[in-house]
Formats: sequence, C-alpha cells, structure tokens
Amino acid sequence: MGLIAAVIVSALAILSFAAATQVTLHSTGTTFVLGNVSYFAPPSPVSRIGFFGLPELLSLVGSSTGSLVPFSVIPTSESDFDDSALDVVAKAWSASDDVWSTSFMTGLYIKYNGTGHKPSVSLSSSAKSKYAVKFLTSSSSYSGGIALTNSLPSGPYLLEPATGNIFEVYRLYNDEQQSFVYGTVPNGNGGFQVASAKTSGAATESIPVPSRLYFTPTAEKPFAGYRLGVKDIYDVQGLHTGCGNRAYWALYPPKTQTAPAVQRLLDGGMVLVGKTKSSQFANGEVATDDWVDLHAPYNPRGDGYQDGSSSSTGSGTAMAAYSWLDFAIGSDTGGSMRGPSGANGVFGNRPSHGAISTDDVMPLSPELDTLGIFSRDAKLWTQAGHWWYQNFTSYSQYPKKILFPVDSFGSSYLAEPPAPGTVGATFNAFITQLEGFLGTTRTEINLTTMWDSTKPSNVSSTLREFLNTTYPTLITTDQIALLAEPFFRDYAAATGGRKPFIDPAPLTRWDYGWSLPASAHNEAIVEKTTFMDWFQKEIVPGGVPDTCSDAIFLYPQSSGGTTYRNAYPGPPTTPFGFSSGRIAVFAETPDMVVPVGEAAYNSTITGQIEYLPVTLSFITAKNCDLMLFNLFAALQDADVIKPVVTGSRVFEVPPTTYIS
Repeated sequence: MGLIAAVIVSALAILSFAAATQVTLHSTGTTFVLGNVSYFAPPSPVSRIGFFGLPELLSLVGSSTGSLVPFSVIPTSESDFDDSALDVVAKAWSASDDVWSTSFMTGLYIKYNGTGHKPSVSLSSSAKSKYAVKFLTSSSSYSGGIALTNSLPSGPYLLEPATGNIFEVYRLYNDEQQSFVYGTVPNGNGGFQVASAKTSGAATESIPVPSRLYFTPTAEKPFAGYRLGVKDIYDVQGLHTGCGNRAYWALYPPKTQTAPAVQRLLDGGMVLVGKTKSSQFANGEVATDDWVDLHAPYNPRGDGYQDGSSSSTGSGTAMAAYSWLDFAIGSDTGGSMRGPSGANGVFGNRPSHGAISTDDVMPLSPELDTLGIFSRDAKLWTQAGHWWYQNFTSYSQYPKKILFPVDSFGSSYLAEPPAPGTVGATFNAFITQLEGFLGTTRTEINLTTMWDSTKPSNVSSTLREFLNTTYPTLITTDQIALLAEPFFRDYAAATGGRKPFIDPAPLTRWDYGWSLPASAHNEAIVEKTTFMDWFQKEIVPGGVPDTCSDAIFLYPQSSGGTTYRNAYPGPPTTPFGFSSGRIAVFAETPDMVVPVGEAAYNSTITGQIEYLPVTLSFITAKNCDLMLFNLFAALQDADVIKPVVTGSRVFEVPPTTYIS
C-alpha cells in the first residue's frame, strides 16, 4: 500500500472511531465570581442580541469572544438619562437586591419605558469611570439602539459576545445550617432541576437565588420574586421526592407534576430556590440519635447546637438562619410545623385540617395531615396565609375571650404575678398586652378537669387515658398502608428482594403499627372525633358571626429550654400520650405559633450566656385561620408582636430575658 493510501485509510479509521465514540456535551450552567461574590448562570439564555445588532455589540465590547460580560438592564421613563439618574438607580438597587451590585455595570442597557419623545442617554466620563462602565447601549424602540430577541426585566445579566446570548444571574449562598437537600432552578419546561452549582471551597450545598429586580408584584402575582423553600415531602415537577430517605429518593423517578399546594404559591409569583430537609417520612427524630440517612439541620438560635425539632426542621432552621429566604413550607401532622417554629423562633402554623389540598404530598395520616408556612414577619405571614388558604372567610374583629389553661402553663407560670425576669413573666407580659389590645382579661381554665366534668356520658376515662394511643395508632396504620408497604414492595422488586434502610424513629413507629389489630384504626378515628366534637362544643365553639371563634386558647409552644444536639437521649419510642400540642391535631383547628420573647441560658457549648426563643401557640375554632392571621398583623402594627431576625438572637432589639 502506498503512503498516501495508508494515510487515507488511517484518517478514515480515526474518523470512524471518532464517530463511534462521539460524546454529546450539555452545559449545566456557569459558576463565576464577581466582586468577591459567587454567582451561577443557568445554561439556557433568556434572550439574545438581534443579528443586526451583533456588529455594533462587538464594537462596544471588543472582538474577544472567550469571556462573558456582566451588564445591567436599566428601565427608565426619563427622557434624559444622565449621571444623577444612574446614581439613583445604583443606590436603590444596592439597597433592595442582594444579587445585583455595581460590578454588573460593566455594561449598561438602557431600556426606555416612557411615552414621551425619544430618550437621550448622556453619561459623563466621570460617571462611566465611577461605575467602570465599558459599554453603553439602549433599546431600539426609540433610539435605534441594539434590539433583543426577548424583552428583559431590570437587573443583572451576563452577555456572551460570541453569540449575543444573554443569561440570567443567580447569587450562590452556602447552606451552613445544612437545611437544604439541594438548590433548584427552573428547567425551562414548567418544572425545576437541581442546580449544578457550588461555591469554591464550600463544605455544604449552595443555594442559587435570582435577582429580586427581575420581578414586579402584581394583583395576580402578589409574591413575585419572593423566595421559597419547600420541604422534601412535596412533589415538584422535575425533582425527586426523597422524604428524608436515600433509598426512596433513588428508587422513584423525578415527579411529572407539582403538588397543588406548591403550585398555588408558584402561581402567586414565589420562586422555588430549593428543597429543604425533612426528618425521615416526616416522623419525629432527635438530631443526634435518629437522623441516619441525612444529617440533621442546625438550629441557628443560641449557641447553634440546639435541636431544630422535627420534622419540618429544614424549613424552620432555614427561615431562622437565612435573610435571603422569604418563606418556607412544611407539614404538620403531630407538631412538625409548630415544633420547629418554637425551637427556631419563627412564625409558623398548623392550619385547620383540610385548608389546602395534600395531593402529591407524602402522607403520614390523611386524617391528621396539614400544610403550613413559616415566616419571620407577621404581616407577610398574613398575606401568604390569605393567598394560600383560599376557601376561608376573613374576619377583622376578634374574640373577647382568652382562655388560659393552667394545666398547660404549669405552676411555674401561675404565681401572682410571676417572678420578674422569669419565662412566666415573659408570657404574662405578652398576654397582658394582648388583653389590652382585645379589651378583655384572660379566663383561667383547666382542660383536664373540664373534660372530667363535661365529657360524653359513654366515656369513663380521663382525657390522657382516652387519647393515649389515638395519635400513634393513626399515624402508623395510615403510613404503613399508604407508604411503607408499597415502598418495601417496590424496593424489593427493583433490588432482588432487598429491604431499604429505615431510620430508627419511623421503624419503631411502624413496628408498633404492625402489632395492632385491624380494628385499631377505626377505634382511633372514633376517639379523635369524640374529642373534636367535645372541644368544639365545650371549649372553643365556632360559628360566631363577627369573630368566627368564641375564644382564643393559648398555651406555651417553647419556653427557652435547651435540647443539646450533642446529648444522647436514647432510642426512639412510640409517641403515646396527650398534651396541648395534640389539641389541634384531634380537633382540626388552627394552631399558630408566635415568638414573644427569649430566655437566656449558660451554654455548655460556648461557655457564655446565649438566648433561645420563647413562643406561644394560639388555637381558635376550626376554619378561623384568617381571623388569626389578621389579628397577628394588627398586633404587629400595634407593636405587641415584633418581626424576628435571623441568627443567634430572635429579635433585633432583645427583650428582657431570664437566665436559667
């Protein structure tokens, strides 16, 4: 064979090999650092420079096509956009958005949205130097500037000069509290995908958040741009639902539809930024003992090493830790919203049962499951509640009766008055303010003795005896039938008969459920219904024309006590018994948690005095949720309730505290 023929054969062989081994590369986005801040640009462009604008663009940014150029889209109605107009924009955007910075003023795209004559852009060389502006152009509508294929809202962007493609920008935040399973970005098909982005050197997940400047709230989308974390028991299109179990996450494919409860919030304009951790299958777990498949999120309050409670722990700790997160949702079957609200010192609620659809949400017990929302501000919380819980009547008047259950508060809170500087004094001071606002005084009751004197004639046992097994029976028999057994069958079929790993807490509970007779579930339903009817009749009747509920029932949600995550309390147990936290569970009423103070303690972690939240729970009659939301907004306006802040302390101006 001649040399040329040999070369041709070799070349053909190489081409054949290359064709056979061709790999298709897909971009997962770009991570970059600008102004010492980490950012992420998703892989799909949101617009591009029109073909006829490319030559002008290249003349502005230079012919180098190997880099991405940061720039800002600035809308204006000014007929003359000058130095002062640019200063106003820079000051306002720096104050309102945590994603945009002056580093994105390398390029300026001035988008005229006025109705007058053609605008002029007249920036001095000193203004351009001040903001390091390297190129400046404007919209084509009036001035003949560069046109975009898709109109863009205001905010920061990246420009790819080689193609004219324009990309949105997300800021990356580290999840130091380990509250999230992963961050998310839209997938372009109506769903979401896991964000393939992580800041350099980060030991935890990074959560991407879009610029707030991209969004403008409207009547149809009142929460446009508000960032949302979603507990990983809700289905979201394009994402796995893990429920705190690695085998469950891996076994089932990404979901093809989004839970209606989540979709309602997205329809209101909220932006999903990530899935938050749930204790396994939403069962109660202790941070050190029980979390095996996932690491328990960190409660930021106090010394940072207190248990964040269960099972909406990821959402609760994230709200208490991250100012860049506006809302987070969870669920409450036996306390999974209220426990994290109290432990982390944020507003959180268990709504009336049936307030919103639980379709496409992992079940624990359909007869008890509810969906709640966390917030740091009572007024924002109220707005979200009005949007989310649609089928309720709003009330602007409030009950005049405050029920103070002495058996819930305990003797340490009942001194007349409580000793100054104690948690009892914190509760008393808040309730006194509430009395003044409502124009009433509290009524002391004893729920236990009221049951004894007014319980149904066919019931002979005490309240605690009557309801001792009701809750564990319902949650175990329901979850075994609806989740555990189907999961075991599916996992065995996929793995040659193997069993999946289950954390100690749900397995302990399921073992109890498997031991029960078939009649146990129906008996528990009868017990629950009996208590519900009694509570509605004897304690907090509903149906009041102006106020919805006859009374407001208060009880302590958290009292500033320590639950160190480096302590080992022992193996999990079945959750028998009855407490104030079970009232709403059985009575189907709202139970809403409000931070009212702090309690100081001598931390064994830091060796210093630290502070933990003190919170109260408010219960009213069923379906009176919006009345309570309105009350909390009014109390915040009256400075009786205060917004909470992120970090180790609950309030920006700490109240008087008690050292234990």
